Amino acid sequence: MRSGEWARDHEALYKLSRDGVITVARLVEFGVPKSTCFRRCRPGRPWQRLLPGVLLLGSGRPTRRQLVDAALLYGGPGAIVTGLEACRRQGLKGPRLASDGVRLLVPASCKVSSVGYVTVERTTRMPRPVVVNGVAMAPLVRAALDECRRFTVYEPVRALLTEAVQRGGLGPEALIRELEAGSDRGSALPREVLSDVLGGARSVAEIDAMAVWRRTGLPEPQWNHELRDAGGRYIGTPDGYFRKVRLAWEIDSYDFHFARTRYAGTLERNSRYTAEGILVLQTLPSRLRSEPGKVAAELVAAYDAAGSRQSSSFFPD
Repeated sequence: MRSGEWARDHEALYKLSRDGVITVARLVEFGVPKSTCFRRCRPGRPWQRLLPGVLLLGSGRPTRRQLVDAALLYGGPGAIVTGLEACRRQGLKGPRLASDGVRLLVPASCKVSSVGYVTVERTTRMPRPVVVNGVAMAPLVRAALDECRRFTVYEPVRALLTEAVQRGGLGPEALIRELEAGSDRGSALPREVLSDVLGGARSVAEIDAMAVWRRTGLPEPQWNHELRDAGGRYIGTPDGYFRKVRLAWEIDSYDFHFARTRYAGTLERNSRYTAEGILVLQTLPSRLRSEPGKVAAELVAAYDAAGSRQSSSFFPD
């Protein structure tokens, strides 16, 4: 294109970009002088600089997708998105964080560095990317653990990994394999969480339940064990089941059990337990952390009551 023609063909200029996001190098190839690129990004002018060498052909607030595209252009041809951004784009909600940046994986030979809202991590273990809606990113198992390695507190690691198992469909063993394949840096907290997940927990609340159970001195229950009656009909899958005394422990949260569409199902489940002579202890997940001692005492009391029922022979095992 001859000098100056780009100014009269804004549509062609925009088509070169990713929804308005474009590198200065690409604009120069199209005939826009580098000095003009920078001049048009000054305050009050029509473009804006998002990252070094990456511009937005507009002056409005960039969308999340535009910020992600800018990060990928900044990272170069081999860059892929990882961490929480990749987890969310693959179906997870993830913990709420004060920082809303974008994490990139780039080959070890890449020279770009972290800047602005972009955190760059060089690696010799570049995974095969998955592409969701045009965004190249790390597979969920890698993205989740990349995010977890940066945390120094237990809670967000636990929240993200249990959601990855429960909502994302990842097997705990796959997370362990990915953890073993990487460096030991930042792996202590994910390993601690996964030791509970591998013990049978499928949610954050169930991990808290395991911690409360360890206070009690009671035999370990069967975690998430499916129960059926003598005729093979489904009874329920309690979070914890003490088979010897026929006690079901349910961690009943509003999100997973008492949503309007599931309330009736919860009542029916409890009726099935009662019909089979199974005692039920229901615990709110918030109490597992706010009142662990009281919940542990309630669990012991329920276990003793269930045992007394057993010994009375009204409810044989």
